[in-house]
Amino acid sequence: MSGPEKQRVLAVADVSAIIQMALSDHVPFATIEMEYGLSEKEVQALMRRELKAGSYRAWRKRVHAFGTRREQYK
Repeated sequence: MSGPEKQRVLAVADVSAIIQMALSDHVPFATIEMEYGLSEKEVQALMRRELKAGSYRAWRKRVHAFGTRREQYK
């Protein structure tokens, strides 16, 4: 792939940590980008790849709801 959707090689521990951070209601995407260099779109792609479909949809719905209520949330 090319452009912003290029695949990064991450250690299993890093993937696990990113998932935990993304699932947390208190960690913004900016923090994940600062620590791991992944943009919001890249985190979404990782979550889509790693989570079950229903879990991913529930996470996106929750993240979207936070985003419309408060800027500091994802």
